[in-house]
Amino acid sequence: MSSRLTAVAAAVVAVAVLLPGASPAYAKTGFAAPAMGWSSWSVEASTRATYGTSWLTESHVEGAADAVASKLKSAGYRYINIDSGWNADLSFNGHTDGNGIPDPDPTRFPDGIAGVANYVHNEGLLLGLYTTVGLDKGVYDKNAPIVGTGCHTQDIAQQPLTATNGWGSSWKINYGNSCARAYLNSVASKFASWGVDLIKVDGITADNVADVQAWSRAIDQTGRSIWLTASAWPVPQSIESQLSSYANDVRIDTDVECYCATLSTWTSSVSARWNDLPNWLGGLGSGYFPDLDSMPISNNSGSAIQDGISSTERQSVMTFWSMASAPLYVGGDVYFLDSGAVSILTNPEVVAVDQSARFPTRITGGTLQKWRKQLPDGSWAVAVYNLGSSSANITVNWSDLGISGSHPVRDLVSRTDLGSFSGSWTATAIPAHGSKLIKVG
Repeated sequence: MSSRLTAVAAAVVAVAVLLPGASPAYAKTGFAAPAMGWSSWSVEASTRATYGTSWLTESHVEGAADAVASKLKSAGYRYINIDSGWNADLSFNGHTDGNGIPDPDPTRFPDGIAGVANYVHNEGLLLGLYTTVGLDKGVYDKNAPIVGTGCHTQDIAQQPLTATNGWGSSWKINYGNSCARAYLNSVASKFASWGVDLIKVDGITADNVADVQAWSRAIDQTGRSIWLTASAWPVPQSIESQLSSYANDVRIDTDVECYCATLSTWTSSVSARWNDLPNWLGGLGSGYFPDLDSMPISNNSGSAIQDGISSTERQSVMTFWSMASAPLYVGGDVYFLDSGAVSILTNPEVVAVDQSARFPTRITGGTLQKWRKQLPDGSWAVAVYNLGSSSANITVNWSDLGISGSHPVRDLVSRTDLGSFSGSWTATAIPAHGSKLIKVG
C-alpha cells in the first residue's frame, strides 16, 4: 500500500486480492471527502444522569440513526459510529468469541452488530465500529485458536510480553509471525460480515505504526470499502506521515469531551484545536484528513444532555471543522437534536467548505485568528475567529490571499452576498469565541 489508488485502479486490482504483493487498498480508496455522521462517545463520556457508558444500547443507537436519517442525512451525514463498550457488559467488562474476536454484548445489542447494521443500512446510512490497537490481554490469556491457521493467540504476541497502546491494556503483536496478520484478518472479516463501514482503531502510540498498516491490509482482504480511523488523544505527531498511506483520518487532538455533566466546554477542550491544527497541516494529504474529534453541536435547549458551549461557540466549531476539512461527526444525544443545531450542521455552503477536501493555512495566530483556503473553483474561503473574551473587529487584507483589486464577498453562514470590497474586508463586532466565514470571489 505504498500509494493511493484511483477508483478505477481499485476496481482493476480488486480481482488481485489474493495475489502475492497485491495492494488493493480498500482502506484508501473511494473516500475523496471527509466522512460525516454521528459518534456515540460524547454521551458515553458524560456524567449526566441516564448517560455514561451504560447508555450505549441497540435502541439508543437506532434512535440516533433515526434522527440522523430524518434531520441530517440530506446534508451528507451518513455514518453512525458505535464507540467503546459495544463488546462489554454494563460493568464494562469486555468479551470475545471462541476465536478471540470481539463480539457484541447481548444485553446491549440483542440483535448483534449485524442487526444494527441492517437497521442503519435500511435508513440509507453507514455503520462504524470501535476497536483498540494491539492484542487484548484477555484474548492472550484465552489462547484462542486463530481462524484458518494452526496458531493460537499467544503465538502472535511479541516475547517477552510488552504492553502497548495508550492504556497499556494490550500486548504488542509480533507481525513477523504470519499468524498475526491472519488474526487481524479474522477480526476485520468478521466486522465486514456484519456490514461495518468504518473501523476506528484507538489508543495508537508511536510504537503502533505496524498495527495501523496491518489493520489497513486486513481491510483490503475483506473486499469491503471500510473507512479507517487512526485514533488517540492525539496520535503522536511523529508518526503522522507514516500513517498517511494506510488511514483515512488521524486524530490530531485530545478528546473534545469534558467528562462532566455536559458534552464539552469551551476550555475543556474545544478551544485547544485552534492552536493545535497548524502543527499537523504539513503531513495531511489527499484522502488523509485531520480528525478534530466529534462536534458538541446537538442540544442547547429542552431536555436531555446539553452541549456545554453557546450557540456562538457552536457555529465557531462548525466553521473551524469545515475549514480544516475534518470529518464532521456530531456528538450528543441526537434524538433531541434542536433546531439551532440542525441549522448549523446542515448549512450547505459551510458543509461544502468541509467537503472540498482542501486544507487551510493560518494567516495569523493569537487571539484574533485569520485562516484561508482556496476552494476548487478558485475562490477563497476565509474564516476569522475571536478567541478572546470581548468583542473585536478583524480585517482580512486581500494581500493575505495573494490577490488585489475589488472582489465580491459572500457570508457563507448567513448565505448572503455582502457586496464587493477593494483591498480588504472587515468583520465587525465579532463576539467572544465568535467567528465569520466568507467566500471571496
